[in-house]
Amino acid sequence: MKLAVFVSGNGSNLQVIIDAIKERSLTGINIEIVIADRNCFALERAKQANIFTYQLDRRSDWYQEVDFILKKREVTHILLAGFLSVIHPAICMTWKNKIINLHPSLLPKYGGKGMYGLSVHQAVILNHENESGATIHHVTEQLDDGKILLQKKCKVDLDETPESLQQKVHLIEHDLIIEGIKLLYAET
Repeated sequence: MKLAVFVSGNGSNLQVIIDAIKERSLTGINIEIVIADRNCFALERAKQANIFTYQLDRRSDWYQEVDFILKKREVTHILLAGFLSVIHPAICMTWKNKIINLHPSLLPKYGGKGMYGLSVHQAVILNHENESGATIHHVTEQLDDGKILLQKKCKVDLDETPESLQQKVHLIEHDLIIEGIKLLYAET
């Protein structure tokens, strides 16, 4: 499987994937390209691992250029790992069932427009949820609405802050992302 990883931030989930490939707990998988929608540390992580990178221009209609690059690099699957831009419907259609997203909540709760980063965890706490977690799902034209493939839960403590919950969920994401890639690979 030739994977493209789309990122927007620190890239700790990207690093988990890089390490898993290096340690051979992920076999048959290669990261062909890391695509970012802004200048971020994830691009540095990719460069340090000798992975081709591309930073798109969010002010442009970038989907056609990105689709061309993906095909040129012979990418077979896409993973959104903390990617904050909305994927164009044309990419969703072209890559149907070959693109997955890691979301920091137990979808269908706390998905959709504006539900990313601390806003997800704030909403979970404000609604007095007993548990939260992360979800791997297929990407479709509708935001955070694709078929749920995997979920992992954690307890929300009474004294939880958005920041502490974010840390708990982030740890869950590291395991879940590897499981999600393996599941995607098994579907090929």
